[in-house]
Amino acid sequence: MSESPDARSLLSASSQLNLAEMDAIDDKEFDIPQVDTPPTLESILNELEDEEEPFVLEDSCVLNTDSMDAHSCDTSSLASSDSGDPAHLKRKRRTVDLNATVHGSVLRHSLMKGISAQIVSAADKVDAGLPTAITVSGVIVVGTSHGLALVFDTNQALRLCLGTKATGAEFGAVSALSINHDCSRMLCGFAKGQITMWDLASGKLLRTITDAHPPGTAILHVKFTEDPTLAVCNDSGGSVFELSFRRVMGIRSCDSRCLFSGSKGEVCCIEPLRAPPDFREHPITQYSLLAMASLTKILVIGLKPSLKVWMTFPYSKPDPSSVPQLAWQFVPVQKTVNPILAFCKGDTVHFLLVKKEETGTIHVIKQKQLHLNCDIISLSWINSRTLVLVDSHEKLQVVDRPSQEVLETLDLEQVQLVYSSQHFKSLATGGNVSQALALVGEKACYQSVSSYAGQIVYLGTKSAHIMALRNWRERIDFLLKQEHFVEALSLAWSIHEGTAKAVVGLLGDPMKRKGVVSDKMVEILIQLAEHALKKCPEHGKIQVMEQHFHDVVPVLVDYCLLLKRADLMFNQLYAQLVENTVAKGVFLESLESYIVADRLGHLTTPIMRDLLAHYHGNGMMDSLERCIVHLDVTSLDIQQVVQVCWENQLYDAMIYVFNSGINDYITPMEKLFAVIGPPLRAGRSLNDEEVVMGNKLLVYISCCLAGRAYPLGDIPEDLVVQVKNQVFEFLIRLHSADSLEEEEVFPFIRTLLHFDTREFLNVLAMTFEDFKNDKQALEYQQRIVDILLQVMVDNPDFTPSLVGGLFTFLARQLAKPDNTLFVNRKLFDQVLEFLCCPDDDSRHTERQQVLLELLQIGGVVQFDEERLLALAEKAKFYQICEFLYEKKHFYDKIIDCYLRDPLRKGDIFSFIHNLLSMPGYSPEEKQTVRDKVLQHIQELVTLDPSKSADLVVFHFPNEVQQIISELQDDRLLFQFLSCLLEPREAHHPGTVLPLDRDLHELLLDLLCRFGPQQLLSFLQTSQHYRLEEAIQITQKYHHNEATAYLLEKKGDVHGAFAVLLETLKETLSLLTAESDRGADGGEGRRDEEERDSDSTLTSVKDSLNDIIVLCQRNSDSLYLQQREALWFPLLETMMASQKLVKGLKDEHTFEVLKELTMKVLNCMSSFISLPAIIQRILQDPVYGKGKLAEIQGLILGMLDTFNYEQTLLETTTSLLNHDLHWSLAHLRAAVTRGLHPRQDHCNICLQQYKRRQDSAEEIIVFSCGHLYHHQCLQQKDSGWGVTSELPQRWSCYKCSSSQRGRGGPSAEPKRDRSTSLAQTRVTSALHDAGAEARRKKVFVDATLDLQQKQSWDQLRCLYRGPSRLSILSELSHCHSSDKAGLLIPAQLGTDHFQLKLSPPPLLEE
Repeated sequence: MSESPDARSLLSASSQLNLAEMDAIDDKEFDIPQVDTPPTLESILNELEDEEEPFVLEDSCVLNTDSMDAHSCDTSSLASSDSGDPAHLKRKRRTVDLNATVHGSVLRHSLMKGISAQIVSAADKVDAGLPTAITVSGVIVVGTSHGLALVFDTNQALRLCLGTKATGAEFGAVSALSINHDCSRMLCGFAKGQITMWDLASGKLLRTITDAHPPGTAILHVKFTEDPTLAVCNDSGGSVFELSFRRVMGIRSCDSRCLFSGSKGEVCCIEPLRAPPDFREHPITQYSLLAMASLTKILVIGLKPSLKVWMTFPYSKPDPSSVPQLAWQFVPVQKTVNPILAFCKGDTVHFLLVKKEETGTIHVIKQKQLHLNCDIISLSWINSRTLVLVDSHEKLQVVDRPSQEVLETLDLEQVQLVYSSQHFKSLATGGNVSQALALVGEKACYQSVSSYAGQIVYLGTKSAHIMALRNWRERIDFLLKQEHFVEALSLAWSIHEGTAKAVVGLLGDPMKRKGVVSDKMVEILIQLAEHALKKCPEHGKIQVMEQHFHDVVPVLVDYCLLLKRADLMFNQLYAQLVENTVAKGVFLESLESYIVADRLGHLTTPIMRDLLAHYHGNGMMDSLERCIVHLDVTSLDIQQVVQVCWENQLYDAMIYVFNSGINDYITPMEKLFAVIGPPLRAGRSLNDEEVVMGNKLLVYISCCLAGRAYPLGDIPEDLVVQVKNQVFEFLIRLHSADSLEEEEVFPFIRTLLHFDTREFLNVLAMTFEDFKNDKQALEYQQRIVDILLQVMVDNPDFTPSLVGGLFTFLARQLAKPDNTLFVNRKLFDQVLEFLCCPDDDSRHTERQQVLLELLQIGGVVQFDEERLLALAEKAKFYQICEFLYEKKHFYDKIIDCYLRDPLRKGDIFSFIHNLLSMPGYSPEEKQTVRDKVLQHIQELVTLDPSKSADLVVFHFPNEVQQIISELQDDRLLFQFLSCLLEPREAHHPGTVLPLDRDLHELLLDLLCRFGPQQLLSFLQTSQHYRLEEAIQITQKYHHNEATAYLLEKKGDVHGAFAVLLETLKETLSLLTAESDRGADGGEGRRDEEERDSDSTLTSVKDSLNDIIVLCQRNSDSLYLQQREALWFPLLETMMASQKLVKGLKDEHTFEVLKELTMKVLNCMSSFISLPAIIQRILQDPVYGKGKLAEIQGLILGMLDTFNYEQTLLETTTSLLNHDLHWSLAHLRAAVTRGLHPRQDHCNICLQQYKRRQDSAEEIIVFSCGHLYHHQCLQQKDSGWGVTSELPQRWSCYKCSSSQRGRGGPSAEPKRDRSTSLAQTRVTSALHDAGAEARRKKVFVDATLDLQQKQSWDQLRCLYRGPSRLSILSELSHCHSSDKAGLLIPAQLGTDHFQLKLSPPPLLEE
């Protein structure tokens, strides 16, 4: 087949066919002649448009789409979907995220303009019909609805038109197409079931097959297999047939064999495994595998050497409308290439690896599945790693199979895909298909999609489109056209690193590939720099320009460093950016993060010079210092850098330059000592900057002595010992280089000691740790220790704490097992005298702590303990004393130490508790401690009564009386007892305090004196006092409320009432007295009296509430006369006081008392009858002689209450009556309902209930529906309770036997509530001579059956409590009782009577 080497495009670059305007194609545009005299179809369709470029197949069959230009139907991926949006370019500061995935436009979507135009022309001009199917191999074939097959070559030129409209009318539309692997034969399936075979070279019809499958079904698929003489077809009946082509003696024939019958499940998709040219010799091809997808499962069968099913795979709950899809692809897996079958039905794609075992069997291995949230209607491989899917919304998705990542999504709506619904419904043959297949056919587009050699063709109703993967350069250029430089760089870097997906066109070994991609990235970086300078806003705020370059410059730097092309960055890119001052500044500032991260270690001299100038000029000294200490020193001008660092206090950078640049470790120390030395010698305090320098100096010395570089890294190994010796030599110098005459000896050690003694000693301690067998270092160690002693001992400049710190440091060094230091022991005695000096009271705690540390080290430091103890006691070093006493086991003396030490007094309780509780101490030691505690108990209780009480409860329960006798202060005793007797969650096991009652009564007495507000709560919670004694105590101190509580508890309610009433009368008399004074006094006194009156009124209210609560609490348990004896005195007291206040003209107090009197009346009306209350009011001399108006308010209030309560009573009575009537009516209906037998035979003898026509038999029917003869029941002994007075009672034999089987035999016959059943005995008597039997029902007994009893029990449980009748009788009794009775009965069964007004349970009718 001829090829056009010049043509490299599928589509004209200069013009596009607007799919929306295809309906009205101009004849002149395509040079189509008038059809007055119709020419042949071929002559029309062979006319190519002038401006059209040919359709090309390169590399002998591969459709080449690599060289598409910008005018192709480009689409953007999800990653670049914002292209063309100008607002999108205004981003914030750009940061390079190497993990961000940018795919760019992966797929090129191109319209096949030549083919599309000719399809439309053919349909319009010669009635070829609409396109129905397409297939691609070496050629492209489009089938039409009028039975024609249009064959186009590689240039999109129509080469053949196969078939005629006459055959189209006979066979129907083309419904399936297939081309064999060498592109010599084509099979064409039709809607009416015929199949034709054509020679594609000559256009000759070779075969017309009409009997390959059952008639009346459309061809859905026809496919060549690997063998050109073997094909398979699938019809709309769901059957699959094998077509075997033969040619014998020049006669062509076709044999058909059914591979799968549609009666076993309809197949709607078939896919034979066809190997590409490279894998024709693959061992799997000899089996001629065929994959079939039915509506319920996938099958893989082998056609050769004999028919065999290799695998079946059922779907998992698919959507019935989903279209099954199959696609084969040879994929490299673990160094071998094997076919993978991708299949789906719905939203999940499954992958099956098919491989041939050495034994000759086919092995199928399930691979990782792919789940997408869409209904897939088309599935194609575009290469071995990439799938292209189309969903039911005509959205195309490109998916990378290994990562399962969606690389791009396109909208195919403009394509207007052709669907095969009419063939699946077999409309051409009368629509005789199943509903399931017709439903799948709604979304079937098998014949509209054809993939070949990495390209996929989609057939639309008026056009054809081709999809191919863009090569890697094209993907990058596509982003560059849209000025998405950062995305282009990100994509290029992922291609460089081999992490990009669907990469095409990158050949060669990995290093060569990386070289090609990095060259492309360099081009992009140069373009980006030019673009940034060109697009820089010339006018406006400086911040806008800075933001513009902040989006670009870090990207340039980052990718230059990733590509290891610092030369490109410093020479070419920097030379470009220097043109713009802002760009230059942003570039220099962005270098910092890369230098600090050690990604950039060397700068060229010009860049370093500019960096210093820029950072220095903008005051970015901290950033400059961070950069210098990470840079290679060889790129620095040392003199310039040191000068800048010293001027700007960049000490870290300065030290780094001296150390790394000229291996000088001493000069930096000299410079730093020169700054902090003079102020320290002068005795003035350092400022913050000097303190920072001093700390840096200490850290620097520590690093040098430990072999570490400052501020980071390590000193070169060959210099470690030399540096350490240099530093020691420097420290132990007798005088500094430029010393004055008055300079003291050892200035450097002296300076460090004055700056921070403890930290300097810590540095030395860490350094000494590393000294093992280094003789030189050990000599330095001894020398430094001698200097330290010489400088610090007997020097008033150093505090006791610092001197003690030195000796602690020395003691630790001396205590080491491999110690070689020598220190004079007398020095330690001097230190002891110095620390224990009683003349100096300053730093007491500090000196004690230092001495304690010195003692705890032990070892070589030995003191005379007697002398030390005497010195410690004299200096009040109680921790030292404790330390020494503990060594001698004088634990009782430690208690004295704690008591005398003001800072640690509180810890004494923990010490005593732990010592007495924990093992390890002898009984004698514990006894001495116990004696000491009892001796000092007064001090301990004074210190903390609560902890003292805990101590006594746990350890001294038997000494309580002794302790109480020793506590002289009553208030202290009160606090102690309160803590001792308060309730605890858990006592120590076995601790019971003796004389419990006496203790509680003693506490009660103390409470009356010191804590009256806690008195009542104590009486309520404690159970350990005697009532009589407690009453006497409270009466003694006149605590009336507590006395009333105790009297009530004793049972003397009236006594309690009398006490509280007395309190009330006292407060009322106070109130009237205050009202009297208020009426007489002037304005000033009146305000004061009002305040007093308010507080007294509050007291009255509280007292009244206490009495009312007492009366209400006890009225229920008293007789009427006793109740009256409580309430009436209270009422009289209130009314009398009200009358008194009224006479004093104090309106406010009068109103309050009136309210309180009404409150008393309302409360007592629940317990005293209304007439009795009114009678008592009228008899009262206060009200009896007055007018009716004075008591009108009282009377009306009581009547309102009466009316309300009477209405409430009537309503509740009515509800109860209605409820009871409803329940009883339903129970009666349930008991008296008729019985309906389940069968017409006896459940024992299984005979008809009338066994003989001539005898009258009694029949017994139970409510469960079972029916028995009387005689049968008697034989089974199902009767019970037979007495002379009562008739025999029966139970259902069947039900009772099943009950016995479940729950064992019935224990007693007395359980008639649960076992008796309602019985109905039926006597059957017969008339003479064949008269019909007449049944006579006789009710022997009527009791509840099992179900009815359960219902009744349920009802009783629901309304458990006093019976309704008892409640009603009580109500009626109260209602009609004597006239002086209660207004509301006090007792309705229980104290907490509540009406249960929920609806009763429903019973089955």
